[in-house]
Amino acid sequence: MPNLPDPNEPVQPSPAADPMAADPLTRAVLEIDEYAAGLGWDQPARLFALVDTARLREQEPGLAAQLGLDRPAGPTAASYTPIEQDELPAGGALDEFLGTIAWPEAVAGCALTVERLMLPPSAEASVPRDLDDKRLAEWVAEHPDRQEVRMTVAVLRDGSRESALRLREKDSPTEVLTGPDLVPGLAEALLATFAD
Repeated sequence: MPNLPDPNEPVQPSPAADPMAADPLTRAVLEIDEYAAGLGWDQPARLFALVDTARLREQEPGLAAQLGLDRPAGPTAASYTPIEQDELPAGGALDEFLGTIAWPEAVAGCALTVERLMLPPSAEASVPRDLDDKRLAEWVAEHPDRQEVRMTVAVLRDGSRESALRLREKDSPTEVLTGPDLVPGLAEALLATFAD
């Protein structure tokens, strides 16, 4: 007969349930999502450089100390530190802006958080085909089934990617959906910022 846990002892989370045991890129995406959630909704897009935390400590100890990263979390704990970049220019197309970015070698990856309106798959059949981008955005904004979503997408130079989606109507850390292929177009656009 298996031993049952003592109900009076605290339960230790399994490594799979512990967010610190997650992939370093997933941790970075969730950290950025949490930061963006703390700012509230109706925020502009935000761009982040991802730097290897151990490399940052070694090469920029003053900056690491300023960011509170001067002490390693553990001997083998790999991680990426998100560093928010200057505010993105207002009014321009996001894909055009991303096409102007080039990262220095010290940057291991990048991430972007952006809010958008989404329609459920059931609404796809009713989308008018003859609308330009502006009129399509207006049509989606007026659709009764629209949902506001915050997307956080991160990529590394090696092609790794991760995403987090948070719906405004389910604005809770326990309701954040993660996965590498949730926003493939945005991930590709971010990867292109590392192309030679």
